[in-house]
Formats: sequence, structure tokens, C-alpha cells
Amino acid sequence: MKSKPTIQDLNDPEKFELFASVDQSRIKEFVLRQVMSDKKIIPFYMVYQTLLFLSGIFFFTRAIMLAYKGNFMYLLITIGAVLFSMTFLVAFHELLHGIALKLTGAPKVTFGGILKKFIFFAEAENFILGKSSFLFVAFTPFVVVQLITILGIIIWYSVPFLYFFLTVMVIHSFFCSGDVALVTIFYRFPERDTFTYDNSTEKKSFYFVRKL
Repeated sequence: MKSKPTIQDLNDPEKFELFASVDQSRIKEFVLRQVMSDKKIIPFYMVYQTLLFLSGIFFFTRAIMLAYKGNFMYLLITIGAVLFSMTFLVAFHELLHGIALKLTGAPKVTFGGILKKFIFFAEAENFILGKSSFLFVAFTPFVVVQLITILGIIIWYSVPFLYFFLTVMVIHSFFCSGDVALVTIFYRFPERDTFTYDNSTEKKSFYFVRKL
């Protein structure tokens, strides 16, 4: 097994090729390009997203109809879940990224964001991630939150609070779209090793592939 490269190794043009350099402020544009170009992972995720979206529309419409009939509880819980998702869930999502980074060995994790663009992130300065470690960091929030919401659905399936977990599941799945899109980068060169690291000084993420 090849050893993990250093920053110096990655920036050696004889060993690695820099194929992407992404400004934090332009991460959404970069993610969109990955979504449009990937033909392996994104199509399956889009099917999953579409099914969740349609389910969310169904339950939200039902909550509105129940409110029209005088039962406002379902609609209030749904609205509460939306507010929760746009605030506390965002923080929890990034915290889970940070915990995953620490578990992969990152010495220090910092958190940041660009509020006007609704971009938030956890990063470890100059900490190199390979494919397996990046997948772990990227998917930790998705797996943890989806499992929590599934458990909540099972426990509260017969009471109005069910709508809280259903709504959170749908919204959080959309939050994870960017993580899934970034994962596709590591499948772009299937025969070669891909690595990434963040530089908080330059506010950029760098992606390298090992030269053959």
C-alpha cells in the first residue's frame, strides 16, 4: 500500500497533478458542475432525492389540508421542523463533519461559513484526505441524521410528531447533495489515487490525482 503523501508531494508536478482548485465562496458552482458531469453516482442519488421530495410534498400538503379542517398541529410541527433544519440542523451537520475529521486524525478542526450564500463548512488546515477518509467525512452527517430520523419515524409514527422527523429527513437529504457531489471527484480517475486538502489562508480546497 502506498503511503499517504505530504503537502510537498502533492505539489510536486512529477508525482501529482492538480486538477481542481476551489474557492470556498464558489463551492456551489463547483458542486453544480460535478452534479452535471457525473454519470455514476449522481443519477442514483437524484432518484432517492426525487422520492423524498415527492414524499415531503405529500405530507406537507396533507398538513395544510388538516389545518384547513381545524387541526393545526401537523402544520405547526412541519413549520417547526423547517425552522429547526435551517438553524440547529445546519450546525449539527457541520459538527458531525468535524467529528469525522477528528476521527480520521485531523489535529485541529475549524468551522466557518458565508452566511449570505448559506455556505457552511468544517475544515482541517492542510490535513490530507484520501478517498476512504473523504468518504467517511462526507457521509457521516448523512448516515447519522438519516438514522436518527428513521428511528424517530418508527417511534412516533402514530402521532403528529412524526411530521417533524419526516420533514427533517427530506431537508437534510438536500443538505447532503453537496457532499455527495464532492464524493464523485474521487471516482473521476478510478485507476489513480485522489487526494484533497483545505487551505484556510487562501480559502481554497485543492484536489490532486497521482500521476501514472
